[in-house]
Amino acid sequence: MDARLPAHLEVAAIRRLAESQGGFATVLARGERDAGTVAIVIIDRDKPAAIYERMPQMDGTRSFVRTKSEDAENKLEFSEYLDRRRLRDPDLWLIEVDVADEERLIAALPG
Repeated sequence: MDARLPAHLEVAAIRRLAESQGGFATVLARGERDAGTVAIVIIDRDKPAAIYERMPQMDGTRSFVRTKSEDAENKLEFSEYLDRRRLRDPDLWLIEVDVADEERLIAALPG
């Protein structure tokens, strides 16, 4: 039996977690309701945006890891990356989160 949480419930939990930390989260793109993958775009007006995606770890868990950061000199490239990522995986959920402490948010997510 697969113990994985359905994607739509994971997205709802991430949104609530962001709000509980004084932030805001919105869904940029909806993926497959139950089996879709989830990626988190974290924005902060003082830092470049970053995308976090689940990656397999050596211990068998799948933790959120920063896979790309926005280049301050070429912000369009980050946006294009998100578009390409979404085209390659139509089941992908993209969640944009605005929180003051991205490390705290990511650390609070289950692995």
